[in-house]
Amino acid sequence: MRFHFNPARTLLTVLLTGALSLMGAETTANTGLGQANAALQAGEADKALELLKPLTQAGPGQAAADNLECRVLLNLEQWDHAASACEKAVSLEPQNSLYHLWLGRALGEKAGRASFMSAYSLGKRVREEFETSVRLNPRSAEALADLGEFYYSAPSVVGGGTGKAEGVAAQLDNLDAARAHELRGRIAEEHKDYSAAEREFKQAIAVAAHPAFQWATMASFLRRRERWAEMDAAIHNCIAAAEHDKHAGVALYDAASILIKSNRESALAAKMIESYLASSQKTEEAPAFVAHVRLGRLKEQTGDPEGAKREQAFALALAHEYKPAQDMKH
Repeated sequence: MRFHFNPARTLLTVLLTGALSLMGAETTANTGLGQANAALQAGEADKALELLKPLTQAGPGQAAADNLECRVLLNLEQWDHAASACEKAVSLEPQNSLYHLWLGRALGEKAGRASFMSAYSLGKRVREEFETSVRLNPRSAEALADLGEFYYSAPSVVGGGTGKAEGVAAQLDNLDAARAHELRGRIAEEHKDYSAAEREFKQAIAVAAHPAFQWATMASFLRRRERWAEMDAAIHNCIAAAEHDKHAGVALYDAASILIKSNRESALAAKMIESYLASSQKTEEAPAFVAHVRLGRLKEQTGDPEGAKREQAFALALAHEYKPAQDMKH
């Protein structure tokens, strides 16, 4: 069995508000923690890890540093090391909802690549971490969304269940209506009720404050249904919505990824990734070094090997241990 939890699916401002408030006064732009977090958001994995080295030793801010290290390592796809770092943060501050949330995500990534028996035990721990995160902060829409995703996608033997997921959606109604509709859409899709899923995804677009993200979700759903013309329309609606939303760079990155998966409009996908990389809105949700790798692969496909080499070099300059960048061939 496989559990996969996207490290962050929401606006960066939501995530950082919680994270930085938990880090305390030391997390200003002039401190090591603040600088490491800025490097993480910019996709500068090597720089972030270097800045965090002295901060993950005993002392003030160690838990926050461990949490940041975990998130960098997650982006580098170093699942075991990421989980270890997140476990350190939780052990130091067991009442911190955000740290339990990230530990659940890291363990979920491990479970997705583990043997059956290991995935079984890890799956139970993922559930426990997400439930703890929600218990410690019942108004965290982010934690509720991840818990709801776990419930609808995980088997009952590790604590999953549609009824539980629907209960989470009800909790989200008054916190983040768009997330609530998205969760109900995913539950319906899991049960192959595609009409109900589409209605919920449309409702998410209608109530969203930043609909570019919800248009990308709709496009992803339409891709899975192989409704190509409608998917293309949703992609273009995402682009249009993003033009009026300075925080929507990640939505464009997501939409480009959908085009890549569907082998459609490679030139448009490349343009969207280039726009994201040129923007000042880069975040850990869409690591810059990953974006360079994806752009490099697009250049390979379109007969631009020199451009692909440049993108590989950009990626490795930011994250020299990122294996997909190391493995690029021209």
